[in-house]
Amino acid sequence: MLVWQHALLRPILLTAVAWNIAWFVLQAAYVPYAMRALGLDAGAVGMTLACYGAGMVVGALLAPRLVASMSFGHAIVFGPLVSVAAMVTMVATLRWPQGWLAAASFFLFGFGPIVWTITSTTLRQTVTPGAMLGRVSAMFLTVNMGARPLGAALGGLVGAHWGEAACLWLALLGFLIQAAVIAASPVRVLGRLPTTPA
Repeated sequence: MLVWQHALLRPILLTAVAWNIAWFVLQAAYVPYAMRALGLDAGAVGMTLACYGAGMVVGALLAPRLVASMSFGHAIVFGPLVSVAAMVTMVATLRWPQGWLAAASFFLFGFGPIVWTITSTTLRQTVTPGAMLGRVSAMFLTVNMGARPLGAALGGLVGAHWGEAACLWLALLGFLIQAAVIAASPVRVLGRLPTTPA
């Protein structure tokens, strides 16, 4: 299997799987957590979630400058590292239960991962032979979508037994794992985008 054997595609896939599981653990817990622990009403919860979209827009607009300012490998790692910072910000609400911290967390979750989406997709499509693009893209889509209900189920299970705070810590662990996977891979040391498929 091309993806599993490829030194650049495999860590991208594993990073995305870990990210999606962690993200949906957070999603399973966030609304009840925000209303119970942060004291937000429905409108305020919606505003914090809207910051995710705002972060994506800003990240997409700044992505060309960000990518140009660093090596391509570091540009790819940027998104997973920002995800860790975003989750640390969310975990900080356990100590300081403020809605603006949750909003900042979601803004970072939009900002960093959209840069990851742009750079990792560019790398994936560049190193994949043309005849394999459809199959590789389908595999990434299937695996990533499949990870999401697993994360949601895990978040629901943990939240039901140990509470929303446990979900936040579990999500942080997941985001640390996804950052570690990509940071320890050959992707991190790429100076520039490869010019030909592997």
